[in-house]
Amino acid sequence: MTQDDLAQMSREELIDLVLAQFGQITKLQADFEAMKLKLEKGKKPPTNSGNSSQPPSRDQKPNAPKDRRKHRHGPPHGHPKYEREMVAEPDHVVEIKPQVCEACQGDMSKESGSLADVNQITELPEAKAEVIEVRQYEVKCPCCGKNQTAEPPAGLEMERTFGARLEATVVYFRQEQHMSYVRTEAALRDLHAVKISPGGIDKITLAPAASAGVQRGGQQAGQQVEPIQNEIQQSKVIHSDETGSRVDGQNWWQWVFCSATAVLHVIRSNRSVDVIKDVMADATAEVWVSDCYSAQVKAPSSELQLCLAHQVRNLQALVDLYPASFWPRAMQAMFRSAIHSYNQRDHLSPPEFQTQVQRIERISDWLLKRTLEQREAKRLLKRYLKYRNCLFVFLHRSDVSPTNNVSERNLRPSVVHRKVIGCFRSGWGARAYAAIASVIDTAELNGISPFTTIQSLFGTPSLPLPSGCE
Repeated sequence: MTQDDLAQMSREELIDLVLAQFGQITKLQADFEAMKLKLEKGKKPPTNSGNSSQPPSRDQKPNAPKDRRKHRHGPPHGHPKYEREMVAEPDHVVEIKPQVCEACQGDMSKESGSLADVNQITELPEAKAEVIEVRQYEVKCPCCGKNQTAEPPAGLEMERTFGARLEATVVYFRQEQHMSYVRTEAALRDLHAVKISPGGIDKITLAPAASAGVQRGGQQAGQQVEPIQNEIQQSKVIHSDETGSRVDGQNWWQWVFCSATAVLHVIRSNRSVDVIKDVMADATAEVWVSDCYSAQVKAPSSELQLCLAHQVRNLQALVDLYPASFWPRAMQAMFRSAIHSYNQRDHLSPPEFQTQVQRIERISDWLLKRTLEQREAKRLLKRYLKYRNCLFVFLHRSDVSPTNNVSERNLRPSVVHRKVIGCFRSGWGARAYAAIASVIDTAELNGISPFTTIQSLFGTPSLPLPSGCE
């Protein structure tokens, strides 16, 4: 419509036109406000480590307030003084006595004196690698004329290029300290004056040696995985979790299975329940502790314990979305109370503990009977009704934990390894890593350090030299 068209219209026609347009504008404004309200209600708060499985490293951290109270560095007032303990039998003792009197220049070298002060200094010796040349001779027997060669002692096999302690150091750098090829080369060169190529590192870490019982880390650890898997299968309570892994440019999954006596890592190309069935074979656990992932809840077990730490985080997402809602906060408080009662179990008498359990069960039943309006709350309520018998198994068995933290702790080094190293170049490299991780984590449950465990995979160290070889 143009200005000329409006000029030709009568006063009544103009009024009708304005009223019609006003009605259209009013309707459009109402539709806009309704759409805006719908979008604001459906908008979720940002995810973080407190309301999801997102790691804390990905959280957006705000700047600290400029007027924040600054705490004094150092121990608090009245804190008892701690000093490094003195070693009863030091490796070296250096006695410092004055030889000449500073006042009169008299000779004091023959005076006995009395002990005035003692100080101990801890120092590292020069860690330079030593090269051992093994010469194997062929000798002709003077009696029968047959040529004979003697086999070298353990640790000095002719097939060796590196000693067991050096090989263990390479695997320790790669496996436990998550060092790249370049950093591993630099550390060995700077600390031990050893030059080694990436191929040599791979050979130590992953590839089998030829004979004489000398096995490299991956293959030797692989031979110890079967007993660890058998230990997992025979365990009453099993914790399990999984995380992503990159293998040869593909998305794989690293699984962990933990019991009180063993830890098993496996890296597979899928995330289905078939991995669990392959690990467990025909065995069935009494209790399986995990999150709500579909493959985990299908694990072969008599009972399932859901990780309450995951549930508290899921409820926190609901609290962030609906801050005034009562139900998610009440569920969080109940789960935290249940975890607290579990931790206080040894400090309560059996009747007191059973009273706490009955109170928690009663509150749980009451909360799960409530009628909810929010779609997200209904989803969680449906989950808890479905797995009602899987929420508080730990209150009825002292050998079951309320959370799956043990699995997450055993997976955390692998996540760090993935972030630093990037990915595995091949499937056999991933399997070797998982085998070594299984052996190390299982040994740590028995109080054996990672380096000692790794060194045991490579046989007898070459130094000190065996008797008769000096």
